[in-house]
Amino acid sequence: MAAKGARPAYRCTECGWTTVKWVGRCGECQAWGTVDVQGANRTTGRTAPAAAVTAARPISQVTVEDAQSVRSGIGELDRVLGGGVVPGGVLLMAGEPGVGKSTLLLELAAQWARAGRRVLYVSGEESAAQVRLRAERTGAVHDELYLAAETDLGALLTHVEQVQPSLLVVDSVQTIASADVDGVPGGVTQVREVAAAVIGRAKSAGIATLLVGHVTKDGTVAGPRVLEHLVDVVLQFEGDRTSRLRLLRATKNRFGPVDEIGCFDLTDGGLVEVPDPTGLFVSRHEQPVPGTCLTITMEGRRPLPAEVQGLAVSTTNPSPRRTSSGLDSSRVAMILAVLTKHCNVRLADQDVYTASVGGARLVEPAVDLAICVAAASAVSGVATPPGVVVIGEVGLAGEVRSVLHVTERLREAARLGFTHAVIPRGARHEAVEGLEILAVADVGTAVRALVR
Repeated sequence: MAAKGARPAYRCTECGWTTVKWVGRCGECQAWGTVDVQGANRTTGRTAPAAAVTAARPISQVTVEDAQSVRSGIGELDRVLGGGVVPGGVLLMAGEPGVGKSTLLLELAAQWARAGRRVLYVSGEESAAQVRLRAERTGAVHDELYLAAETDLGALLTHVEQVQPSLLVVDSVQTIASADVDGVPGGVTQVREVAAAVIGRAKSAGIATLLVGHVTKDGTVAGPRVLEHLVDVVLQFEGDRTSRLRLLRATKNRFGPVDEIGCFDLTDGGLVEVPDPTGLFVSRHEQPVPGTCLTITMEGRRPLPAEVQGLAVSTTNPSPRRTSSGLDSSRVAMILAVLTKHCNVRLADQDVYTASVGGARLVEPAVDLAICVAAASAVSGVATPPGVVVIGEVGLAGEVRSVLHVTERLREAARLGFTHAVIPRGARHEAVEGLEILAVADVGTAVRALVR
C-alpha cells in the first residue's frame, strides 16, 4: 500500500510532460502511448548525498587518450563519423527495412576483426546460421568475429562479459527485452531499459557499441525520443529501392560533424564504398540533348554533379500535367510559373515532366536555376551548350539569388572538366582556373544566354 502523501505521477517519454493521471495521448507533444507511470511523487524528503564513484578533477588533468577515435576500416563510415569509432561511444543506426543496415554493420564487424580486435555481433532478428550465410556471401567470416542470437537482455550482457569485445553490434535494439521490466519487446519501456543497460555497460567497459533501430512510416527512429538523446551518434542509412546507391549521414554526432555523407554501392557481394560518386547522377549523351542541364549540388560537405532533365509535350487538356521525380513538385511548379511570367515561355498548352538522374533527391534551392534552364530548353528544343554547369536559387520576382559553398561547387566543376559556369551575380567566390564564370541577376538573362 502506498505511503500517505505519495501520489502516482505519469511522464511522457518523448517530451517529459507530466500529469497526475494516466492519459493515452500526451497533452504537450500529442504523441500516443508515450505516457508512462514514473512511480510516486513524494512531496517530502530529499535525495541524500551518496559516495561518488570517481572524484572530480580539474579538466586540465582529464586524459583524452581513451576517447581517441579508432579507424573502422570503412573509409566512408569514418568520413561520416569524423575520423572513426570512439571506444565507449554508442551509435544508433536507423533505416528502412532492406536498405542494407545489417550488411553494412557486418562488414564493419569483419573489418574490425581483421585488424585483430574482437567483435560481438548479437542478432535478435536472425539466427546465427543466417548471419553466417550472409557473412560468407560478403566475405565477412573471421575468427575474431563472435555471433550470438539472443532476444534477452540478461543473456546479451552475459555474452559481453564472456567474450570481452572491443566492438558490440546489436541488431536490433527493438528485438531485445528485459525480463525485469513489463511490456512487449519494442515498446517504450523495454526499449528505454535495454538501451540504458547496454549504454551503461559500453561506457563503463569502453566498448564501442552500434545499435540498429527501426524507423516509423515518416522515416524517424522508432521508439522513445529519449533513445536518440542517450546515444552519442545517430546515423541514417538511406537509399531508393530502385537504385543501388546508399547514403549514410549523421543527424547527431558528439564526436564530429553532422554535414558529411558516405556513399555506398549495394552489390550482390555486399556494400562497396564509392569515394567518388561523380558519374552516378549524370547521364551520358554523344550529342547535346534538349531538356537537360547540369548543376553541382551539396550533399553535406561533398559537392556532387547532378543532372536535371525536362520534357515538354503539347496537350489539349485544359489542366496541363506537372510531374516531377527526384525534385520537390511544389517548388518545380513555382519555378515553372516564374519561367512563364518573366521569360515569356509558353507552358499553358504543355505537359511538363521534370526529373533528376540516377535516383538523386535534389531539394536544395541551388538547383532552381538548372530546373528553369532544363524546362526552357525542353520547350524550345534547343540544347544547352556542353561543358556548362548552372547554380542558383530563383525567386518569385525572377531574380537569381546567391547560394552557399559557391567556391566548392566551382572547384568540383573545374575538376570534372567543365569550362563554363552560370552563377548568381554578387555570389562570393574565389577564382577557379580553367572555368569561365557568367554571373546573372535574373532568370531571363540565364535562359537567353544558354537557350538561344
